[in-house]
Amino acid sequence: MLGQPEVVHRGDQPYVAIKALVTMETLGAVLPGLHPEVRGWITARGDVPSGAPFFKYNVIDMERALEVEVGFPVTHAMTGDERVQAGVLPGGDYAMLLFTGHPDGLIAATEALLQWAAQQGLEWDVAQASDGERWAARLEIYELDAPKDMDRWNTELAFRLADRSGP
Repeated sequence: MLGQPEVVHRGDQPYVAIKALVTMETLGAVLPGLHPEVRGWITARGDVPSGAPFFKYNVIDMERALEVEVGFPVTHAMTGDERVQAGVLPGGDYAMLLFTGHPDGLIAATEALLQWAAQQGLEWDVAQASDGERWAARLEIYELDAPKDMDRWNTELAFRLADRSGP
C-alpha cells in the first residue's frame, strides 16, 4: 500500500553507517545484517540511535553495482573508524512516500515516487558519474520496531530534491 507522496523539509542529520558495494542480486542478503553491527557500534560507545535504521543509496547502477550505506541517525556528530563511518544527511527538501508492505514491493514504490516527482516537475539532487547515478541522499527508512509479518512493514522513501531557491 502506498501513501500520498509529498515534499517535506528535513534538517541536517548526523549519522553513522557501514558502506557496502552490492548488486541487485546480493542486496537482500548483505545489507540487512549490517544494521545490528552498526547499532552495536553505537551502543559500545555509550550512545543510542536517535531514529530508525536506513539504507542510503549513494551510487546506483542497476546493471553493475550499488554503493549503499547501512546506518542509523545519531543525536550528535560521532567519529567513525575503519569499519563504521560518520556523516551528515544533508538538509533540504525531500520527496517522501510511505510504503506499507513486504520489502519486495519497494522497487514498485520507488518507481511510483520517481514518476510522481516527474509529474510535479521536481528535480533530484543527483549527478551522473562514471560509476552510475550519484545521489546526495536517497533513503529507505525502516521502522524501529517492525512487526514480524514483513507484509505489514512501513518503509519511508525519502529522496533529496535539487535546491530550488535559485540565484
